[in-house]
Amino acid sequence: MNSDVYRDKIVVLDENGDEKEFSIEALFDMKDKTYALLRSEQDQNHTFVMQVENTEDGQFLTGINDSSERDMVLDAYEIAVDANPAE
Repeated sequence: MNSDVYRDKIVVLDENGDEKEFSIEALFDMKDKTYALLRSEQDQNHTFVMQVENTEDGQFLTGINDSSERDMVLDAYEIAVDANPAE
C-alpha cells in the first residue's frame, strides 16, 4: 500500500483566528446532507466530521452539535469503508 496518498487540503480559521490545515479524507452524502471527514495536519490522530453547507456565497463547514447525528455519520462512514476497503 502506498502511504504517500495525495489528499486535498483546506485551511480553516479556528475560534482564535489561527489557521489550521486539514486533509480531506472523505466527502459523502447521507440523508440529503453532505459531510466531510477531515484529518488534522498538525496532529494526525485527530479526525473531525463536519457538515458541508452550500450557500450563494460558496461552501462552508459547520460542526455537528447533535451527538446522535455525528455517531450516525461516523457509523455510516465506517460501514462504507469496511464494504469497500482501499487497496
